[in-house]
This record gives sequence, structure tokens and C-alpha cells, in this order.
Amino acid sequence: MAKFAQGRYRIKNPEKYLGNKEPYWRSSWEFSFCKFCDEHPSVKQWVSEGIKIPYRNPFTGKNTIYVPDFFIVYVDAQGKQHAELIEVKPMNQTVKEKTGRSKANQAAWALNQVKWEAAQAFCKQKGIRFRVVTEEDLYHQGNRKR
Repeated sequence: MAKFAQGRYRIKNPEKYLGNKEPYWRSSWEFSFCKFCDEHPSVKQWVSEGIKIPYRNPFTGKNTIYVPDFFIVYVDAQGKQHAELIEVKPMNQTVKEKTGRSKANQAAWALNQVKWEAAQAFCKQKGIRFRVVTEEDLYHQGNRKR
């Protein structure tokens, strides 16, 4: 089995980071998002894996916890502040039609739908936004198709 790149992100702007310890990234995409949050001037606060959301796993029937990848607070071009929960995932786990024949991708997609429904309900209650970010969002070259 191939091992994916992962490690601790060294924070450059600790005044922006809300966590108690250095963020742990589990993919190069999460690393890129850490770097974006840490270095982009519009991002005012961020934390990696800082919020826990309960949900029921549809495969096991057990209550468990979903931990989205990031929580960020940023200011848009009009000066309005926004807060978002962000999940970083590959496109083939976010769009049913992109799962292909892979049973693993199909199962990941199904589980993600339940987690994200719980996240959306949590965010609605808190008045914040939930968003899934894929490789197309992170690395698009101006040609976005979905």
C-alpha cells in the first residue's frame, strides 16, 4: 500500500492560528490549504481539525464524530467577514458520477454525504458556511468544470 505525504505544518503567522498544536496535514492538498490559510492576508483566523460534529455512521449504525479539516475566518473584497468549515477531498469522493467503478470511492462518497449533511446542519445552526474544496478548487487554472 502506498503511503501518502503527511506531516506537521510549521505555522508562520501564529497570531492567526486558533489551535493548541501545529496542524497535521494528511495530503499535499491539505498542506496547500494550510499554507494558504497561514499566508493569505484575507484569512484572519484558522484552525485545522478544531471542530467536532456528531453523526450516525450509515454502515455501522453507530454514533461517531466527524472532524472537518479546517475552520477559517476571512474578509472578502467588500470588507465583510465570513466564517466557514472546510473539508478538503478528492473530486472522486465528492461527485457520485466521478466515483467510477471503485467500491472504495463509492463507499467514501456515501459516507461523505452523511458527514456533510451533519456539517451543514451544524453550520446552519451556527450561522456559518460549509464548503468542500477539491483539487479543482486548489489548483484550477481558470477552467472550472463541474
